[in-house]
Order: sequence, then structure tokens, then C-alpha cells
Amino acid sequence: MQLTHEENQFERKTFPITLICDHIYFQQNIGSLFRISEAFGVENIIFFGKDIPLTPRKINKTSRSTHLHVPHNVIEEFSELHSFLSDNNFKIISLEIASNSKPLKEVIIPENQKIALIIGSEINGISDELLKISHQIVHINMFGKNSSMNVVQAASIALYEITSL
Repeated sequence: MQLTHEENQFERKTFPITLICDHIYFQQNIGSLFRISEAFGVENIIFFGKDIPLTPRKINKTSRSTHLHVPHNVIEEFSELHSFLSDNNFKIISLEIASNSKPLKEVIIPENQKIALIIGSEINGISDELLKISHQIVHINMFGKNSSMNVVQAASIALYEITSL
């Protein structure tokens, strides 16, 4: 028998993970990122870029009101984001297929360390400036002809792996 939300036995837990969304603009993806972040106990979401469409009416449909429970903010300038990450001693992990990326299964998560997981835009992926400041770049091994997946699906897989370690 399927359990209701109130009957499930999952432990409520928050991880020291901040999800950095590099120029993600599709509102369905933004709403879904709130929902998956709440499910995996993400501490905070930072939307990096200008004119991020955080209008609750459109986001609410896919977020199922989780945008009301996950702390989030917008940072428009790279220098401000870089300072925030450096000043708060984040270990920066980018989820991107790159010449120097390694499989997600090989990610190294330092104990008792705040993690910034960067995910890239639906069109261009993660910017070079963010890749350059990353401590690790990881990718999801895929076995079909396609070399990418939806940003929310990729974030879900990465968050599952990182929170399972």
C-alpha cells in the first residue's frame, strides 16, 4: 500500500550543499530544482545570472510549494559569487562534461565541508569562469547517443550520489 506524505518514514535532514544554478531560466526547471533540492535536503539555492524569472505563479506548479521552504537568492555578478564561495570556504563541484571531468562515481566529498554544486544552463552548460574556479568537475556516464540530459534530471542524479556518500 502506498504511504501518504505524513506516513512516510524518511528522516528529515539537511546537507551542507548549496546548489548554484548558472543562468538557468526555464521556469519549469527552476520549479523542479526547488522540489528536488527540498527532497535531498539542500541547504540553499543560488541562482546566478541576471533577470532570473522567479515568479512564484509559474514556478509553484512544478515546485509544489517547495520554493517557500528552500532558502534561495540571486547573485548577478561573477565577482560577488566568487567572493561568496571563497569567503565561506566552499568546495566547488561542477557537473559538466569537460576534457578534465571525471565520472560522478569518483567524486570526492571532504568530510564536514560545505559543498557548492554547480549546474549549468539549459543551453550553454556551465560557464568557463565557473569551471575555472571548480575544485572538481564531474560528469554522469551515459551510454546512448545523446551526450546530455535535462538539468533537473542531472542535478537529481548528482544530489542522490552526493547525499548517499
